[in-house]
Amino acid sequence: MSRAASPPEKPSAERLTAELESLLVRELARTWRDLNGSHFRFALKTPVILLVNSTSVLGRWDRHCRSIELARSFVSLRPWGEIVEVMKHEMAHQYVHEVLQIVDETPHGPAFQQVCERLAVDGAASGIPLEVVPEPERDKLRQRIADLLALAKSSNRFEAENAALLAQKLMLKHNIAMSERPGRQRYGYRQLGSPKGRVQEHEHILGGILGEHFFVEAIWVAAYRPEDGKRGNVLELCGSPENLDIAGYVHAFMLDTSERLWLEHVQSHDERSNRERRTYLAGVMEGFRERLATEKKSSAERGLIWLGDADLHRFYKQRHPHVRSVRLRGQEPSDARAKGREAGRNIVLNRGVSQSSSETSMPALPAKRS
Repeated sequence: MSRAASPPEKPSAERLTAELESLLVRELARTWRDLNGSHFRFALKTPVILLVNSTSVLGRWDRHCRSIELARSFVSLRPWGEIVEVMKHEMAHQYVHEVLQIVDETPHGPAFQQVCERLAVDGAASGIPLEVVPEPERDKLRQRIADLLALAKSSNRFEAENAALLAQKLMLKHNIAMSERPGRQRYGYRQLGSPKGRVQEHEHILGGILGEHFFVEAIWVAAYRPEDGKRGNVLELCGSPENLDIAGYVHAFMLDTSERLWLEHVQSHDERSNRERRTYLAGVMEGFRERLATEKKSSAERGLIWLGDADLHRFYKQRHPHVRSVRLRGQEPSDARAKGREAGRNIVLNRGVSQSSSETSMPALPAKRS
Protein backbone atom coordinates (compact mmCIF):
# COMPACT_ATOMS: atom_id res chain seq x y z
CA MET A 1 0.00 0.00 0.00
CA SER A 2 1.45 3.35 -0.96
CA ARG A 3 1.32 7.06 -0.42
CA ALA A 4 1.25 8.57 -3.88
CA ALA A 5 2.92 11.82 -4.83
CA SER A 6 5.38 13.44 -7.15
CA PRO A 7 8.43 14.38 -5.07
CA PRO A 8 9.79 17.86 -5.82
CA GLU A 9 12.42 17.91 -8.54
CA LYS A 10 15.97 18.69 -7.47
CA PRO A 11 19.23 18.87 -9.41
CA SER A 12 20.77 15.43 -9.88
CA ALA A 13 24.02 16.79 -8.42
CA GLU A 14 22.35 16.75 -5.01
CA ARG A 15 21.95 12.97 -5.03
CA LEU A 16 23.57 11.34 -2.01
CA THR A 17 26.80 9.40 -2.22
CA ALA A 18 26.68 5.64 -1.63
CA GLU A 19 28.15 6.12 1.86
CA LEU A 20 25.60 8.77 2.85
CA GLU A 21 22.78 6.68 1.44
CA SER A 22 23.92 3.70 3.51
CA LEU A 23 23.90 5.88 6.64
CA LEU A 24 20.45 7.14 5.68
CA VAL A 25 19.01 3.61 5.42
CA ARG A 26 20.52 2.82 8.81
CA GLU A 27 18.87 5.93 10.28
CA LEU A 28 15.53 5.01 8.70
CA ALA A 29 15.76 1.58 10.32
CA ARG A 30 16.51 3.22 13.66
CA THR A 31 13.52 5.54 13.19
CA TRP A 32 11.29 2.54 12.43
CA ARG A 33 12.43 0.88 15.68
CA ASP A 34 11.77 4.04 17.70
CA LEU A 35 8.28 4.46 16.22
CA ASN A 36 7.52 0.78 16.73
CA GLY A 37 8.10 1.30 20.44
CA SER A 38 6.57 4.74 20.93
CA HIS A 39 3.50 4.40 18.68
CA PHE A 40 2.90 0.68 18.16
CA ARG A 41 4.09 -0.78 21.49
CA PHE A 42 6.55 -3.07 19.72
CA ALA A 43 3.69 -4.92 18.00
CA LEU A 44 5.35 -4.87 14.57
CA LYS A 45 8.01 -7.23 13.24
CA THR A 46 11.04 -5.69 11.55
CA PRO A 47 10.51 -5.20 7.80
CA VAL A 48 13.03 -4.67 5.04
CA ILE A 49 13.54 -0.96 4.35
CA LEU A 50 14.37 -0.10 0.76
CA LEU A 51 15.09 3.05 -1.20
CA VAL A 52 13.57 2.95 -4.69
CA ASN A 53 13.77 5.18 -7.75
CA SER A 54 10.10 6.08 -7.77
CA THR A 55 8.59 9.34 -8.98
CA SER A 56 4.99 8.30 -8.41
CA VAL A 57 4.97 7.38 -4.71
CA LEU A 58 6.64 8.67 -1.57
CA GLY A 59 6.37 5.39 0.31
CA ARG A 60 4.85 1.92 0.02
CA TRP A 61 4.20 -1.00 2.35
CA ASP A 62 4.44 -4.34 0.50
CA ARG A 63 2.84 -6.99 2.71
CA HIS A 64 3.96 -9.84 0.46
CA CYS A 65 7.65 -8.92 0.60
CA ARG A 66 7.30 -7.40 4.10
CA SER A 67 9.09 -4.26 2.98
CA ILE A 68 8.69 -0.53 3.37
CA GLU A 69 9.82 1.23 0.22
CA LEU A 70 10.64 4.94 0.27
CA ALA A 71 11.33 7.12 -2.74
CA ARG A 72 15.04 7.87 -2.91
CA SER A 73 14.51 11.43 -4.19
CA PHE A 74 12.07 12.11 -1.34
CA VAL A 75 14.05 10.82 1.64
CA SER A 76 17.35 12.30 0.51
CA LEU A 77 16.10 15.82 -0.14
CA ARG A 78 13.03 16.59 1.99
CA PRO A 79 12.93 17.72 5.66
CA TRP A 80 13.24 14.88 8.14
CA GLY A 81 9.85 15.59 9.71
CA GLU A 82 8.12 14.82 6.42
CA ILE A 83 10.06 11.59 6.06
CA VAL A 84 9.04 10.46 9.55
CA GLU A 85 5.39 11.16 8.73
CA VAL A 86 5.56 8.98 5.63
CA MET A 87 7.25 6.25 7.67
CA LYS A 88 4.38 6.40 10.19
CA HIS A 89 1.88 6.18 7.35
CA GLU A 90 3.44 3.00 5.97
CA MET A 91 3.79 1.52 9.45
CA ALA A 92 0.06 2.08 9.94
CA HIS A 93 -0.52 -0.04 6.82
CA GLN A 94 1.80 -2.67 8.28
CA TYR A 95 -0.14 -2.61 11.56
CA VAL A 96 -3.50 -3.11 9.81
CA HIS A 97 -2.19 -6.11 7.86
CA GLU A 98 0.03 -7.84 10.40
CA VAL A 99 -1.53 -7.02 13.76
CA LEU A 100 -5.21 -6.43 12.97
CA GLN A 101 -4.92 -8.96 10.11
CA ILE A 102 -7.34 -7.02 7.94
CA VAL A 103 -6.72 -7.61 4.23
CA ASP A 104 -10.22 -7.31 2.74
CA GLU A 105 -10.59 -3.51 3.01
CA THR A 106 -9.35 -0.88 0.61
CA PRO A 107 -5.80 0.33 1.44
CA HIS A 108 -6.99 3.55 3.07
CA GLY A 109 -10.24 2.10 4.36
CA PRO A 110 -11.93 2.35 7.79
CA ALA A 111 -9.44 0.24 9.76
CA PHE A 112 -6.47 2.19 8.41
CA GLN A 113 -8.15 5.54 9.09
CA GLN A 114 -8.97 4.49 12.66
CA VAL A 115 -5.33 3.60 13.30
CA CYS A 116 -4.20 6.94 11.86
CA GLU A 117 -6.73 8.84 13.95
CA ARG A 118 -5.62 7.10 17.13
CA LEU A 119 -1.96 7.81 16.47
CA ALA A 120 -2.34 11.31 14.94
CA VAL A 121 -0.87 10.00 11.66
CA ASP A 122 -1.72 11.66 8.35
CA GLY A 123 -3.99 9.13 6.65
CA ALA A 124 -4.23 10.88 3.27
CA ALA A 125 -3.46 8.67 0.29
CA SER A 126 -1.32 11.26 -1.49
CA GLY A 127 0.70 14.40 -1.01
CA ILE A 128 3.59 15.39 1.21
CA PRO A 129 2.36 15.40 4.84
CA LEU A 130 2.65 18.92 6.18
CA GLU A 131 -0.26 20.56 7.95
CA VAL A 132 -3.96 21.26 7.51
CA VAL A 133 -5.03 24.19 5.36
CA PRO A 134 -6.69 27.17 7.09
CA GLU A 135 -10.40 27.64 6.50
CA PRO A 136 -11.61 30.96 5.00
CA GLU A 137 -12.84 32.20 8.39
CA ARG A 138 -9.46 31.54 9.98
CA ASP A 139 -7.61 33.02 7.02
CA LYS A 140 -9.50 36.27 7.68
CA LEU A 141 -8.24 36.18 11.26
CA ARG A 142 -4.69 35.67 10.03
CA GLN A 143 -5.06 38.66 7.70
CA ARG A 144 -6.53 40.83 10.44
CA ILE A 145 -3.59 40.04 12.71
CA ALA A 146 -1.18 40.79 9.85
CA ASP A 147 -2.86 44.18 9.41
CA LEU A 148 -2.52 44.96 13.13
CA LEU A 149 1.13 43.95 13.15
CA ALA A 150 1.69 46.24 10.18
CA LEU A 151 0.26 49.10 12.26
CA ALA A 152 2.60 48.06 15.08
CA LYS A 153 5.50 49.39 13.00
CA SER A 154 4.27 52.94 13.63
CA SER A 155 6.94 55.41 14.73
CA ASN A 156 4.51 56.51 17.45
CA ARG A 157 5.34 54.23 20.39
CA PHE A 158 1.82 54.41 21.84
CA GLU A 159 0.17 53.54 18.52
CA ALA A 160 2.62 50.71 17.90
CA GLU A 161 2.13 49.12 21.32
CA ASN A 162 -1.65 49.51 21.10
CA ALA A 163 -1.76 47.74 17.71
CA ALA A 164 0.42 44.88 19.00
CA LEU A 165 -1.80 44.52 22.08
CA LEU A 166 -4.92 44.44 19.90
CA ALA A 167 -3.36 41.65 17.81
CA GLN A 168 -2.62 39.56 20.91
CA LYS A 169 -6.09 40.25 22.32
CA LEU A 170 -7.65 39.14 19.03
CA MET A 171 -5.64 35.89 19.12
CA LEU A 172 -6.74 35.27 22.71
CA LYS A 173 -10.43 35.94 22.00
CA HIS A 174 -10.34 33.71 18.92
CA ASN A 175 -8.77 30.80 20.75
CA ILE A 176 -11.14 31.11 23.70
CA ALA A 177 -14.09 31.07 21.26
CA MET A 178 -12.70 28.07 19.36
CA SER A 179 -12.15 26.12 22.58
CA GLU A 180 -15.82 26.58 23.45
CA ARG A 181 -17.09 25.19 20.15
CA PRO A 182 -18.39 21.62 20.14
CA GLY A 183 -16.44 19.12 18.09
CA ARG A 184 -12.74 18.66 17.60
CA GLN A 185 -10.67 21.12 15.60
CA ARG A 186 -8.23 20.09 12.91
CA TYR A 187 -4.61 20.23 14.02
CA GLY A 188 -1.31 19.93 12.28
CA TYR A 189 2.38 20.31 12.97
CA ARG A 190 5.25 22.43 11.72
CA GLN A 191 9.00 22.08 12.20
CA LEU A 192 10.99 25.32 12.23
CA GLY A 193 14.52 25.72 10.94
CA SER A 194 17.03 23.00 10.19
CA PRO A 195 18.27 20.31 12.61
CA LYS A 196 20.95 21.50 15.04
CA GLY A 197 23.46 19.50 16.99
CA ARG A 198 23.34 21.93 19.88
CA VAL A 199 20.33 24.08 20.71
CA GLN A 200 21.25 27.43 22.24
CA GLU A 201 19.66 28.75 25.44
CA HIS A 202 17.78 31.57 23.70
CA GLU A 203 16.26 29.06 21.26
CA HIS A 204 15.03 26.91 24.16
CA ILE A 205 13.50 29.97 25.81
CA LEU A 206 11.82 31.02 22.57
CA GLY A 207 10.27 27.57 22.15
CA GLY A 208 8.83 27.91 25.66
CA ILE A 209 7.44 31.35 24.83
CA LEU A 210 5.59 29.99 21.80
CA GLY A 211 4.06 27.18 23.84
CA GLU A 212 3.06 29.46 26.70
CA HIS A 213 1.70 32.49 24.83
CA PHE A 214 0.84 31.57 21.23
CA PHE A 215 -1.63 28.67 21.56
CA VAL A 216 0.61 25.89 20.28
CA GLU A 217 2.39 22.94 21.85
CA ALA A 218 6.17 23.10 21.36
CA ILE A 219 8.72 20.31 21.58
CA TRP A 220 12.29 19.69 20.43
CA VAL A 221 12.42 16.47 18.40
CA ALA A 222 15.23 14.39 16.99
CA ALA A 223 16.01 14.89 13.33
CA TYR A 224 18.55 13.76 10.76
CA ARG A 225 20.40 15.52 7.95
CA PRO A 226 20.84 13.07 5.05
CA GLU A 227 23.12 15.48 3.18
CA ASP A 228 25.89 15.14 5.80
CA GLY A 229 24.81 12.07 7.78
CA LYS A 230 24.42 13.91 11.10
CA ARG A 231 21.73 13.92 13.76
CA GLY A 232 20.32 16.98 15.45
CA ASN A 233 17.21 18.50 16.99
CA VAL A 234 14.51 20.71 15.52
CA LEU A 235 11.67 22.68 17.10
CA GLU A 236 8.23 21.26 16.32
CA LEU A 237 4.95 23.07 16.94
CA CYS A 238 1.52 21.44 17.06
CA GLY A 239 -1.64 23.49 16.68
CA SER A 240 -4.39 24.82 14.44
CA PRO A 241 -3.36 26.20 11.03
CA GLU A 242 -3.73 29.86 11.98
CA ASN A 243 -1.86 29.43 15.26
CA LEU A 244 0.96 27.59 13.50
CA ASP A 245 1.24 30.46 11.03
CA ILE A 246 1.38 33.08 13.76
CA ALA A 247 3.74 31.14 16.03
CA GLY A 248 6.03 30.42 13.08
CA TYR A 249 6.08 34.11 12.29
CA VAL A 250 6.86 35.06 15.90
CA HIS A 251 9.69 32.51 15.93
CA ALA A 252 11.32 34.07 12.87
CA PHE A 253 10.64 37.61 14.09
CA MET A 254 12.25 37.05 17.49
CA LEU A 255 15.35 35.34 16.10
CA ASP A 256 15.81 38.15 13.62
CA THR A 257 15.06 40.91 16.14
CA SER A 258 17.31 39.52 18.87
CA GLU A 259 20.26 39.36 16.48
CA ARG A 260 19.59 42.94 15.35
CA LEU A 261 19.47 44.11 18.97
CA TRP A 262 22.79 42.36 19.66
CA LEU A 263 24.44 44.14 16.74
CA GLU A 264 23.14 47.46 18.05
CA HIS A 265 24.40 46.56 21.53
CA VAL A 266 27.98 45.82 20.45
CA GLN A 267 28.26 49.21 18.78
CA SER A 268 28.19 50.89 22.18
CA HIS A 269 29.71 48.18 24.42
CA ASP A 270 32.92 46.20 24.57
CA GLU A 271 31.05 42.87 24.84
CA ARG A 272 31.79 41.10 21.58
CA SER A 273 32.58 37.47 22.41
CA ASN A 274 30.32 34.63 21.27
CA ARG A 275 29.63 33.74 24.91
CA GLU A 276 28.43 37.27 25.60
CA ARG A 277 26.32 37.15 22.45
CA ARG A 278 24.60 33.93 23.56
CA THR A 279 24.00 35.40 27.02
CA TYR A 280 22.60 38.63 25.58
CA LEU A 281 20.25 36.75 23.22
CA ALA A 282 18.96 34.66 26.13
CA GLY A 283 18.34 37.88 28.06
CA VAL A 284 16.34 39.30 25.14
CA MET A 285 14.08 36.24 25.15
CA GLU A 286 13.64 36.44 28.92
CA GLY A 287 12.69 40.12 28.69
CA PHE A 288 10.18 39.45 25.92
CA ARG A 289 8.68 36.59 27.96
CA GLU A 290 8.30 38.96 30.93
CA ARG A 291 6.51 41.48 28.73
CA LEU A 292 4.10 38.84 27.44
CA ALA A 293 3.46 37.61 31.01
CA THR A 294 2.52 41.15 32.06
CA GLU A 295 0.13 41.48 29.12
CA LYS A 296 -1.35 38.05 29.87
CA LYS A 297 -2.05 39.15 33.45
CA SER A 298 -3.71 42.31 32.16
CA SER A 299 -5.98 40.24 29.87
CA ALA A 300 -6.92 37.98 32.80
CA GLU A 301 -7.92 41.02 34.83
CA ARG A 302 -10.29 41.94 32.00
CA GLY A 303 -11.83 38.47 32.11
CA LEU A 304 -9.97 36.98 29.14
CA ILE A 305 -8.54 33.79 30.60
CA TRP A 306 -7.02 31.03 28.49
CA LEU A 307 -7.64 27.62 30.06
CA GLY A 308 -5.83 25.65 27.38
CA ASP A 309 -6.99 23.34 24.59
CA ALA A 310 -7.56 19.78 25.76
CA ASP A 311 -8.03 18.49 22.20
CA LEU A 312 -4.75 20.03 21.07
CA HIS A 313 -2.95 18.50 24.03
CA ARG A 314 -4.47 15.12 23.13
CA PHE A 315 -3.23 15.47 19.54
CA TYR A 316 0.21 16.44 20.85
CA LYS A 317 0.35 13.41 23.16
CA GLN A 318 -0.70 11.14 20.29
CA ARG A 319 2.18 12.46 18.18
CA HIS A 320 4.60 12.31 21.11
CA PRO A 321 3.39 9.62 23.54
CA HIS A 322 6.65 9.56 25.53
CA VAL A 323 7.75 13.11 26.33
CA ARG A 324 10.78 13.74 28.51
CA SER A 325 11.15 17.12 30.18
CA VAL A 326 14.60 18.64 30.51
CA ARG A 327 15.32 21.41 32.98
CA LEU A 328 17.78 24.00 31.77
CA ARG A 329 20.61 24.84 34.13
CA GLY A 330 20.26 28.30 35.63
CA GLN A 331 22.73 30.87 34.34
CA GLU A 332 24.68 33.35 36.41
CA PRO A 333 23.50 36.98 36.16
CA SER A 334 25.66 39.14 33.92
CA ASP A 335 25.64 42.61 32.46
CA ALA A 336 25.05 41.22 28.96
CA ARG A 337 22.00 39.23 30.15
CA ALA A 338 20.62 42.24 32.02
CA LYS A 339 21.03 44.46 28.96
CA GLY A 340 19.35 41.83 26.82
CA ARG A 341 16.40 41.53 29.20
CA GLU A 342 15.95 45.29 29.16
CA ALA A 343 15.91 45.29 25.36
CA GLY A 344 13.54 42.31 25.28
CA ARG A 345 10.98 44.06 27.50
CA ASN A 346 10.75 46.83 24.92
CA ILE A 347 10.14 44.64 21.86
CA VAL A 348 6.89 45.39 20.06
CA LEU A 349 5.77 42.47 17.90
CA ASN A 350 5.17 43.74 14.38
CA ARG A 351 5.24 42.70 10.74
CA GLY A 352 8.59 42.99 9.05
CA VAL A 353 10.80 39.98 9.76
CA SER A 354 13.77 39.73 7.42
CA GLN A 355 13.30 37.17 4.67
CA SER A 356 17.06 36.65 4.47
CA SER A 357 17.31 35.11 7.93
CA SER A 358 18.71 31.61 7.64
CA GLU A 359 16.53 30.55 10.56
CA THR A 360 13.28 31.57 8.88
CA SER A 361 11.51 28.49 7.54
CA MET A 362 8.17 30.28 7.11
CA PRO A 363 7.19 33.23 4.95
CA ALA A 364 6.26 36.33 6.92
CA LEU A 365 2.60 37.04 7.47
CA PRO A 366 1.19 38.70 4.34
CA ALA A 367 1.31 42.40 3.72
CA LYS A 368 -1.89 44.38 3.87
CA ARG A 369 -4.01 43.73 0.79
CA SER A 370 -5.02 46.66 -1.38
